[in-house]
Amino acid sequence: MATATISTANVPVTTVEHPLRNPSYRLWLIGGTISLLGDQFYLVALPWLVLQQTDSAVAMGGIMMAAAIPRALLMLIGGAVSDRMSARKIMIATAMARTICVAVIGVLVWLRVLQTWELYALAVAFGVADAFAAPAQTAYMPSLVKREQLVVASSVSQSTAQMTTIVGPVPAGFVIKTLGVAWAFFVDAISFLFIIGALWKLPDPPKSQTARKAMLHSIVEGIVYVGKDVPLRSLMLLVTILNFCIAGPVSIGLAYLTKTRFGSPAVYGIVISAVAAGSLLGALLAGVWKIRKRGVMILFVSLALGVCLGSIGLLGKVWSIASVLLVMGAAAGMVNIHIGAWIMQRIDVAVRGRVASVLMLATFGITPISLAIAGFFVAWSLKLMYLLAGGLMVLTAAGASFQKQVREIE
Repeated sequence: MATATISTANVPVTTVEHPLRNPSYRLWLIGGTISLLGDQFYLVALPWLVLQQTDSAVAMGGIMMAAAIPRALLMLIGGAVSDRMSARKIMIATAMARTICVAVIGVLVWLRVLQTWELYALAVAFGVADAFAAPAQTAYMPSLVKREQLVVASSVSQSTAQMTTIVGPVPAGFVIKTLGVAWAFFVDAISFLFIIGALWKLPDPPKSQTARKAMLHSIVEGIVYVGKDVPLRSLMLLVTILNFCIAGPVSIGLAYLTKTRFGSPAVYGIVISAVAAGSLLGALLAGVWKIRKRGVMILFVSLALGVCLGSIGLLGKVWSIASVLLVMGAAAGMVNIHIGAWIMQRIDVAVRGRVASVLMLATFGITPISLAIAGFFVAWSLKLMYLLAGGLMVLTAAGASFQKQVREIE
Protein backbone atom coordinates (compact mmCIF):
# COMPACT_ATOMS: atom_id res chain seq x y z
CA MET A 1 0.00 0.00 0.00
CA ALA A 2 1.51 3.36 -1.04
CA THR A 3 1.83 6.06 1.59
CA ALA A 4 2.40 9.77 1.14
CA THR A 5 5.37 11.54 2.70
CA ILE A 6 4.30 14.47 4.87
CA SER A 7 6.61 17.11 6.19
CA THR A 8 6.40 17.41 9.95
CA ALA A 9 8.51 20.52 10.34
CA ASN A 10 5.59 22.77 11.23
CA VAL A 11 3.35 20.16 12.81
CA PRO A 12 3.09 20.45 16.60
CA VAL A 13 3.89 17.28 18.50
CA THR A 14 1.24 16.24 20.97
CA THR A 15 2.36 13.96 23.78
CA VAL A 16 -0.30 11.54 24.93
CA GLU A 17 -0.13 10.75 28.63
CA HIS A 18 0.40 7.05 29.29
CA PRO A 19 -2.76 5.43 30.70
CA LEU A 20 -0.78 4.02 33.65
CA ARG A 21 -0.56 7.61 34.93
CA ASN A 22 -4.36 7.57 35.18
CA PRO A 23 -5.22 6.44 38.75
CA SER A 24 -8.60 5.03 37.71
CA TYR A 25 -7.13 2.88 34.95
CA ARG A 26 -4.26 1.85 37.22
CA LEU A 27 -6.68 0.72 39.93
CA TRP A 28 -8.75 -1.19 37.36
CA LEU A 29 -5.62 -2.85 35.93
CA ILE A 30 -4.24 -3.93 39.33
CA GLY A 31 -7.56 -5.33 40.55
CA GLY A 32 -8.22 -7.12 37.27
CA THR A 33 -4.72 -8.58 37.07
CA ILE A 34 -4.92 -10.06 40.58
CA SER A 35 -8.33 -11.50 39.76
CA LEU A 36 -7.05 -13.00 36.49
CA LEU A 37 -4.10 -14.49 38.34
CA GLY A 38 -6.52 -16.15 40.76
CA ASP A 39 -8.53 -17.46 37.80
CA GLN A 40 -5.50 -19.50 36.73
CA PHE A 41 -5.78 -21.45 39.99
CA TYR A 42 -9.42 -22.22 39.16
CA LEU A 43 -8.61 -23.22 35.57
CA VAL A 44 -5.95 -25.68 36.73
CA ALA A 45 -7.92 -26.97 39.73
CA LEU A 46 -11.26 -27.66 38.04
CA PRO A 47 -10.20 -30.29 35.47
CA TRP A 48 -7.88 -31.87 38.02
CA LEU A 49 -10.69 -32.11 40.57
CA VAL A 50 -13.08 -33.57 37.99
CA LEU A 51 -10.58 -36.31 37.15
CA GLN A 52 -10.06 -37.01 40.84
CA GLN A 53 -13.80 -37.25 41.41
CA THR A 54 -14.78 -39.24 38.33
CA ASP A 55 -11.61 -40.45 36.58
CA SER A 56 -13.60 -39.78 33.40
CA ALA A 57 -12.68 -37.58 30.45
CA VAL A 58 -16.34 -37.72 29.39
CA ALA A 59 -17.39 -36.14 32.70
CA MET A 60 -14.70 -33.49 32.34
CA GLY A 61 -15.96 -32.67 28.86
CA GLY A 62 -19.54 -32.50 30.16
CA ILE A 63 -18.63 -30.09 32.95
CA MET A 64 -16.71 -27.82 30.58
CA MET A 65 -19.69 -27.92 28.22
CA ALA A 66 -21.90 -26.88 31.13
CA ALA A 67 -19.91 -23.62 31.23
CA ALA A 68 -19.49 -23.18 27.49
CA ILE A 69 -23.15 -23.57 26.49
CA PRO A 70 -24.66 -20.73 28.59
CA ARG A 71 -21.64 -18.57 27.77
CA ALA A 72 -22.31 -18.99 24.05
CA LEU A 73 -26.09 -18.69 24.25
CA LEU A 74 -26.16 -15.63 26.51
CA MET A 75 -23.18 -13.64 25.19
CA LEU A 76 -25.27 -11.45 22.85
CA ILE A 77 -27.84 -10.86 25.59
CA GLY A 78 -25.03 -9.91 27.96
CA GLY A 79 -23.83 -7.30 25.49
CA ALA A 80 -27.32 -5.83 25.17
CA VAL A 81 -27.70 -5.66 28.95
CA SER A 82 -24.35 -3.87 29.22
CA ASP A 83 -25.71 -1.17 26.90
CA ARG A 84 -28.77 -0.66 29.11
CA MET A 85 -27.31 -0.97 32.62
CA SER A 86 -24.14 0.08 34.42
CA ALA A 87 -21.30 -2.14 33.19
CA ARG A 88 -19.50 -1.53 36.48
CA LYS A 89 -22.43 -2.85 38.52
CA ILE A 90 -22.77 -5.89 36.24
CA MET A 91 -19.11 -6.76 36.83
CA ILE A 92 -19.46 -6.30 40.59
CA ALA A 93 -22.51 -8.57 40.67
CA THR A 94 -20.90 -11.31 38.57
CA ALA A 95 -17.65 -11.15 40.55
CA MET A 96 -19.57 -11.49 43.83
CA ALA A 97 -21.49 -14.46 42.46
CA ARG A 98 -18.31 -16.18 41.34
CA THR A 99 -16.63 -15.48 44.68
CA ILE A 100 -19.43 -17.26 46.50
CA CYS A 101 -19.45 -20.18 44.06
CA VAL A 102 -15.74 -20.99 44.21
CA ALA A 103 -15.63 -20.48 47.99
CA VAL A 104 -18.49 -22.96 48.45
CA ILE A 105 -16.77 -25.52 46.20
CA GLY A 106 -13.54 -25.03 48.14
CA VAL A 107 -15.32 -25.69 51.45
CA LEU A 108 -17.04 -28.80 50.05
CA VAL A 109 -13.72 -30.15 48.82
CA TRP A 110 -12.10 -29.34 52.17
CA LEU A 111 -14.84 -31.23 54.01
CA ARG A 112 -14.65 -34.12 51.49
CA VAL A 113 -18.38 -33.99 50.78
CA LEU A 114 -18.27 -32.65 47.21
CA GLN A 115 -20.51 -34.38 44.67
CA THR A 116 -20.13 -34.28 40.89
CA TRP A 117 -23.42 -32.46 40.26
CA GLU A 118 -22.10 -29.52 42.27
CA LEU A 119 -19.26 -29.13 39.78
CA TYR A 120 -21.81 -28.99 36.96
CA ALA A 121 -23.66 -26.27 38.87
CA LEU A 122 -20.41 -24.34 39.36
CA ALA A 123 -19.63 -24.56 35.65
CA VAL A 124 -23.10 -23.32 34.65
CA ALA A 125 -22.83 -20.40 37.09
CA PHE A 126 -19.44 -19.40 35.68
CA GLY A 127 -20.70 -19.68 32.10
CA VAL A 128 -23.63 -17.37 32.83
CA ALA A 129 -21.37 -14.92 34.67
CA ASP A 130 -18.88 -14.87 31.79
CA ALA A 131 -21.66 -14.12 29.29
CA PHE A 132 -22.50 -10.91 31.15
CA ALA A 133 -19.08 -9.94 32.54
CA ALA A 134 -17.11 -10.19 29.28
CA PRO A 135 -19.12 -7.63 27.27
CA ALA A 136 -19.46 -5.42 30.35
CA GLN A 137 -15.69 -5.37 30.75
CA THR A 138 -15.19 -4.47 27.09
CA ALA A 139 -17.74 -1.67 27.36
CA TYR A 140 -16.40 -0.26 30.64
CA MET A 141 -12.65 0.10 30.03
CA PRO A 142 -12.91 2.90 27.39
CA SER A 143 -14.73 5.05 29.96
CA LEU A 144 -11.63 5.07 32.17
CA VAL A 145 -9.19 6.55 29.64
CA LYS A 146 -9.14 9.20 26.96
CA ARG A 147 -9.83 8.26 23.35
CA GLU A 148 -6.19 8.74 22.32
CA GLN A 149 -5.08 6.41 25.14
CA LEU A 150 -7.25 3.47 24.09
CA VAL A 151 -4.68 1.69 21.92
CA VAL A 152 -1.98 1.79 24.57
CA ALA A 153 -4.43 0.92 27.36
CA SER A 154 -5.71 -2.09 25.40
CA SER A 155 -2.16 -3.21 24.71
CA VAL A 156 -1.19 -2.96 28.38
CA SER A 157 -4.34 -4.81 29.50
CA GLN A 158 -3.95 -7.63 26.98
CA SER A 159 -0.23 -8.08 27.63
CA THR A 160 -0.80 -8.15 31.38
CA ALA A 161 -3.63 -10.66 31.02
CA GLN A 162 -1.44 -12.88 28.86
CA MET A 163 1.33 -12.71 31.45
CA THR A 164 -1.02 -14.01 34.14
CA THR A 165 -1.77 -17.07 32.01
CA ILE A 166 1.97 -17.69 31.81
CA VAL A 167 2.95 -17.25 35.46
CA GLY A 168 -0.28 -18.46 37.08
CA PRO A 169 -0.65 -22.16 36.16
CA VAL A 170 2.72 -23.32 37.53
CA PRO A 171 2.22 -22.02 41.12
CA ALA A 172 -1.38 -23.23 40.91
CA GLY A 173 -0.15 -26.72 40.14
CA PHE A 174 2.30 -26.65 43.04
CA VAL A 175 -0.36 -25.32 45.44
CA ILE A 176 -2.66 -28.19 44.46
CA LYS A 177 0.16 -30.69 44.88
CA THR A 178 1.31 -29.44 48.29
CA LEU A 179 -1.83 -28.02 49.94
CA GLY A 180 -4.67 -29.72 48.06
CA VAL A 181 -7.28 -28.73 45.48
CA ALA A 182 -9.43 -26.83 47.98
CA TRP A 183 -6.77 -24.17 48.42
CA ALA A 184 -6.75 -23.39 44.71
CA PHE A 185 -10.46 -22.50 44.95
CA PHE A 186 -9.84 -20.42 48.07
CA VAL A 187 -7.09 -18.47 46.28
CA ASP A 188 -9.45 -17.75 43.39
CA ALA A 189 -12.20 -16.62 45.77
CA ILE A 190 -9.80 -14.22 47.51
CA SER A 191 -8.58 -12.84 44.17
CA PHE A 192 -12.12 -11.81 43.19
CA LEU A 193 -12.21 -9.49 46.21
CA PHE A 194 -9.53 -7.31 44.58
CA ILE A 195 -11.51 -6.60 41.42
CA ILE A 196 -14.66 -6.05 43.48
CA GLY A 197 -12.79 -3.56 45.66
CA ALA A 198 -11.36 -1.76 42.63
CA LEU A 199 -14.74 -1.51 40.91
CA TRP A 200 -16.36 -0.29 44.12
CA LYS A 201 -14.07 2.76 44.11
CA LEU A 202 -14.36 3.45 40.36
CA PRO A 203 -17.13 5.60 38.83
CA ASP A 204 -20.03 4.40 36.71
CA PRO A 205 -19.56 4.90 32.96
CA PRO A 206 -21.54 7.68 31.28
CA LYS A 207 -25.00 6.62 30.18
CA SER A 208 -25.30 5.89 26.46
CA GLN A 209 -27.42 8.34 24.46
CA THR A 210 -27.68 6.13 21.36
CA ALA A 211 -31.01 4.74 20.28
CA ARG A 212 -31.70 1.15 21.18
CA LYS A 213 -32.00 -1.20 18.23
CA ALA A 214 -33.70 -4.55 18.02
CA MET A 215 -31.18 -7.23 18.91
CA LEU A 216 -32.48 -9.79 16.41
CA HIS A 217 -32.33 -7.31 13.53
CA SER A 218 -28.70 -6.46 14.35
CA ILE A 219 -27.68 -10.12 14.50
CA VAL A 220 -29.34 -10.95 11.17
CA GLU A 221 -27.69 -7.94 9.53
CA GLY A 222 -24.27 -9.06 10.74
CA ILE A 223 -24.81 -12.63 9.51
CA VAL A 224 -25.90 -11.40 6.08
CA TYR A 225 -22.86 -9.11 5.84
CA VAL A 226 -20.49 -12.00 6.61
CA GLY A 227 -22.29 -14.33 4.19
CA LYS A 228 -21.92 -11.94 1.24
CA ASP A 229 -18.18 -11.39 1.74
CA VAL A 230 -16.39 -14.47 0.27
CA PRO A 231 -12.91 -14.08 1.87
CA LEU A 232 -14.45 -13.01 5.18
CA ARG A 233 -16.79 -16.00 5.09
CA SER A 234 -13.93 -18.37 4.19
CA LEU A 235 -11.71 -17.00 6.93
CA MET A 236 -14.52 -17.31 9.48
CA LEU A 237 -14.99 -20.95 8.49
CA LEU A 238 -11.25 -21.56 8.86
CA VAL A 239 -11.18 -19.95 12.30
CA THR A 240 -14.25 -21.93 13.39
CA ILE A 241 -12.67 -25.25 12.38
CA LEU A 242 -9.37 -24.33 14.04
CA ASN A 243 -11.17 -23.50 17.28
CA PHE A 244 -13.13 -26.74 17.02
CA CYS A 245 -9.92 -28.77 16.62
CA ILE A 246 -8.01 -26.96 19.38
CA ALA A 247 -10.54 -26.20 22.17
CA GLY A 248 -11.38 -29.76 23.26
CA PRO A 249 -7.99 -31.43 22.64
CA VAL A 250 -6.18 -28.69 24.57
CA SER A 251 -8.69 -28.16 27.41
CA ILE A 252 -9.51 -31.82 28.02
CA GLY A 253 -6.71 -33.70 26.30
CA LEU A 254 -3.84 -31.98 28.12
CA ALA A 255 -5.43 -32.43 31.55
CA TYR A 256 -6.10 -36.12 30.86
CA LEU A 257 -2.64 -36.66 29.35
CA THR A 258 -0.77 -35.12 32.28
CA LYS A 259 -3.00 -36.88 34.84
CA THR A 260 -2.67 -40.37 33.35
CA ARG A 261 0.89 -40.19 32.02
CA PHE A 262 2.67 -38.02 34.59
CA GLY A 263 0.26 -37.92 37.56
CA SER A 264 1.21 -34.38 38.52
CA PRO A 265 -0.81 -31.14 38.55
CA ALA A 266 2.51 -29.28 38.38
CA VAL A 267 3.15 -30.81 34.95
CA TYR A 268 -0.32 -29.68 33.85
CA GLY A 269 0.55 -26.17 34.98
CA ILE A 270 3.80 -26.31 32.98
CA VAL A 271 2.15 -27.30 29.69
CA ILE A 272 -0.61 -24.71 30.10
CA SER A 273 2.02 -22.05 30.77
CA ALA A 274 3.85 -23.15 27.61
CA VAL A 275 0.73 -22.46 25.53
CA ALA A 276 0.31 -19.06 27.16
CA ALA A 277 3.99 -18.14 26.72
CA GLY A 278 3.77 -19.06 23.06
CA SER A 279 0.63 -16.97 22.62
CA LEU A 280 2.38 -13.93 24.10
CA LEU A 281 5.42 -14.52 21.88
CA GLY A 282 3.21 -14.81 18.80
CA ALA A 283 1.31 -11.64 19.65
CA LEU A 284 4.58 -9.71 20.09
CA LEU A 285 6.00 -11.18 16.88
CA ALA A 286 2.91 -10.14 14.94
CA GLY A 287 3.44 -6.56 16.09
CA VAL A 288 7.03 -6.29 14.84
CA TRP A 289 7.07 -8.64 11.85
CA LYS A 290 5.53 -6.85 8.89
CA ILE A 291 3.95 -9.41 6.55
CA ARG A 292 2.53 -8.31 3.22
CA LYS A 293 0.79 -11.54 2.16
CA ARG A 294 -1.18 -12.25 5.30
CA GLY A 295 -3.40 -14.79 3.56
CA VAL A 296 -0.44 -17.02 2.68
CA MET A 297 0.96 -16.68 6.20
CA ILE A 298 -2.39 -17.59 7.80
CA LEU A 299 -2.71 -20.70 5.63
CA PHE A 300 0.88 -21.80 6.23
CA VAL A 301 0.67 -21.30 9.99
CA SER A 302 -2.66 -23.14 10.11
CA LEU A 303 -1.00 -26.12 8.41
CA ALA A 304 1.84 -25.99 10.96
CA LEU A 305 -0.70 -25.88 13.80
CA GLY A 306 -2.34 -29.05 12.50
CA VAL A 307 0.98 -30.90 12.29
CA CYS A 308 1.95 -29.83 15.82
CA LEU A 309 -1.43 -30.76 17.28
CA GLY A 310 -1.36 -34.20 15.67
CA SER A 311 2.09 -34.91 17.15
CA ILE A 312 1.16 -34.28 20.81
CA GLY A 313 -0.27 -37.75 21.39
CA LEU A 314 2.92 -39.33 20.06
CA LEU A 315 5.27 -37.47 22.42
CA GLY A 316 6.37 -38.96 25.73
CA LYS A 317 8.48 -36.32 27.48
CA VAL A 318 7.17 -33.30 29.38
CA TRP A 319 9.55 -30.86 27.74
CA SER A 320 8.92 -32.18 24.23
CA ILE A 321 5.17 -31.68 24.75
CA ALA A 322 5.75 -28.25 26.28
CA SER A 323 8.00 -27.26 23.35
CA VAL A 324 5.36 -28.23 20.77
CA LEU A 325 2.71 -26.34 22.75
CA LEU A 326 4.99 -23.29 22.87
CA VAL A 327 5.25 -23.35 19.06
CA MET A 328 1.47 -23.86 18.75
CA GLY A 329 0.78 -20.96 21.09
CA ALA A 330 3.12 -18.69 19.11
CA ALA A 331 1.53 -19.70 15.81
CA ALA A 332 -2.01 -19.24 17.12
CA GLY A 333 -1.14 -15.92 18.75
CA MET A 334 0.30 -14.52 15.53
CA VAL A 335 -2.61 -15.76 13.41
CA ASN A 336 -5.18 -14.32 15.83
CA ILE A 337 -3.58 -10.86 15.71
CA HIS A 338 -3.44 -10.77 11.91
CA ILE A 339 -6.93 -12.17 11.39
CA GLY A 340 -8.40 -9.71 13.88
CA ALA A 341 -6.56 -6.78 12.29
CA TRP A 342 -7.61 -7.77 8.77
CA ILE A 343 -11.25 -8.12 9.76
CA MET A 344 -11.32 -4.72 11.48
CA GLN A 345 -9.64 -3.12 8.46
CA ARG A 346 -11.96 -4.76 5.94
CA ILE A 347 -15.47 -4.40 7.32
CA ASP A 348 -17.48 -1.19 7.36
CA VAL A 349 -17.39 0.81 10.58
CA ALA A 350 -21.20 0.82 10.70
CA VAL A 351 -21.36 -2.99 11.07
CA ARG A 352 -18.07 -3.60 12.89
CA GLY A 353 -19.62 -4.51 16.23
CA ARG A 354 -22.26 -6.77 14.73
CA VAL A 355 -19.81 -8.64 12.52
CA ALA A 356 -17.46 -9.07 15.47
CA SER A 357 -20.34 -10.48 17.53
CA VAL A 358 -21.18 -12.98 14.78
CA LEU A 359 -17.56 -14.15 14.68
CA MET A 360 -17.43 -14.35 18.47
CA LEU A 361 -20.63 -16.35 18.58
CA ALA A 362 -19.22 -18.79 16.03
CA THR A 363 -16.14 -19.23 18.20
CA PHE A 364 -18.01 -19.70 21.48
CA GLY A 365 -20.71 -21.79 19.84
CA ILE A 366 -18.26 -24.40 18.54
CA THR A 367 -16.50 -24.84 21.89
CA PRO A 368 -19.16 -27.01 23.62
CA ILE A 369 -19.24 -29.37 20.64
CA SER A 370 -15.45 -29.62 20.63
CA LEU A 371 -15.38 -30.34 24.36
CA ALA A 372 -18.04 -33.04 24.09
CA ILE A 373 -16.37 -34.84 21.19
CA ALA A 374 -12.93 -34.56 22.78
CA GLY A 375 -14.27 -36.05 26.02
CA PHE A 376 -15.49 -39.16 24.21
CA PHE A 377 -12.35 -39.49 22.08
CA VAL A 378 -10.02 -39.12 25.07
CA ALA A 379 -11.83 -41.96 26.81
CA TRP A 380 -11.39 -44.06 23.67
CA SER A 381 -7.89 -43.15 22.43
CA LEU A 382 -5.87 -40.03 23.27
CA LYS A 383 -3.46 -40.54 20.36
CA LEU A 384 -6.31 -40.97 17.88
CA MET A 385 -7.99 -37.78 19.08
CA TYR A 386 -4.86 -35.69 18.48
CA LEU A 387 -4.17 -37.32 15.12
CA LEU A 388 -7.74 -36.74 13.91
CA ALA A 389 -7.84 -33.14 15.19
CA GLY A 390 -4.48 -32.33 13.61
CA GLY A 391 -5.48 -34.02 10.36
CA LEU A 392 -8.73 -32.06 10.16
CA MET A 393 -6.83 -28.80 10.67
CA VAL A 394 -4.41 -29.69 7.87
CA LEU A 395 -7.26 -30.59 5.51
CA THR A 396 -9.16 -27.39 6.34
CA ALA A 397 -6.11 -25.19 5.75
CA ALA A 398 -5.36 -27.05 2.53
CA GLY A 399 -8.95 -26.58 1.35
CA ALA A 400 -8.86 -22.86 2.19
CA SER A 401 -5.67 -22.51 0.15
CA PHE A 402 -7.69 -23.21 -3.02
CA GLN A 403 -9.59 -19.96 -2.42
CA LYS A 404 -7.68 -17.35 -4.42
CA GLN A 405 -9.29 -14.50 -2.47
CA VAL A 406 -7.97 -15.98 0.78
CA ARG A 407 -4.44 -16.40 -0.59
CA GLU A 408 -4.47 -12.79 -1.78
CA ILE A 409 -5.36 -11.30 1.60
CA GLU A 410 -2.85 -8.50 2.23
